[in-house]
Amino acid sequence: MSRPRRRGRDVHGVLLLDKPQGASSNDVLQKVKRIYNANKAGHTGALDPLATGMLPICLGEATKFSQYLLDSDKRYRVIARLGQRTDTSDADGSVVQERPVAFTQAALDTALESFRGDTLQVPSMFSALKHQGRPLYEYARQGIEVAREARPITVYELQFIRWQDNELELEIHCSKGTYIRTIIDDLGEKLGCGAHVIMLRRLQVARYPIESMVTLEQLNALLESANEAGTPPGEQLDPLLLPMDSPASAFPEVNLLSVVAAYFKQGQPVQAAKVPAGGLVRVTEGDERKFIGMAEIDDEGRVAPRRLVVEYPA
Repeated sequence: MSRPRRRGRDVHGVLLLDKPQGASSNDVLQKVKRIYNANKAGHTGALDPLATGMLPICLGEATKFSQYLLDSDKRYRVIARLGQRTDTSDADGSVVQERPVAFTQAALDTALESFRGDTLQVPSMFSALKHQGRPLYEYARQGIEVAREARPITVYELQFIRWQDNELELEIHCSKGTYIRTIIDDLGEKLGCGAHVIMLRRLQVARYPIESMVTLEQLNALLESANEAGTPPGEQLDPLLLPMDSPASAFPEVNLLSVVAAYFKQGQPVQAAKVPAGGLVRVTEGDERKFIGMAEIDDEGRVAPRRLVVEYPA
């Protein structure tokens, strides 16, 4: 029996998209997938339509390793509107309360300090967290309030940028699962005036370089240029991709000889030199250090496969 024909190209890697405002993360994902004519694509860590900035999009085999980006820390620039609270904690919602802005700089400094470090955060009802298989925002749109447990988060850095009239600008470096809208809403309540997000830009995900971000306009221009020149679009588009193992770059590497890697790629645990005591590792093969998958060091010190790269024919 012949295999079903694959739709699109076997292209593998991570694109750092500078997401535009007003579009959903899935909308821009589908546009990137079409531009690259990729057979498989997925994004990591959705951004709200109001938000802009770094949205890593994984193509091909890189989608298998996108989960490691979900666990990474993020950095944001946010502008809050003081004096108004909305039902979504951002400008896309409806104003539910207005109060005067009457706090002092000292009170602001004290309030900001309370968010730094390890804290507990109750997620917004307008979030993608699931309850009984449905995202919370679906319940919220029906006016249904669902009890949410507070979750531990870490704010590694919270920089005060400016406070001018009813606008407050901050930069926040935080752990996975942190909702910036919720920080702003909680801050507004601590200050007694209410607040909501009017601008949110994700500056960084994990260790990915800001300068590697590209826009949809840049991608479309490269595609049009290739089509006009009659050359394969991948010749101009593919160099923008970061390696497929870049989502797992923080994990220690175990390098296998090719003869040992052959067994590993068949799903068998193998012995290797210089392995860490335990945990997940990124596995490469030979002197070229070709990435072949993720593994876990088992109780016997063997490199046990967890996710393998499928090697497609050229």
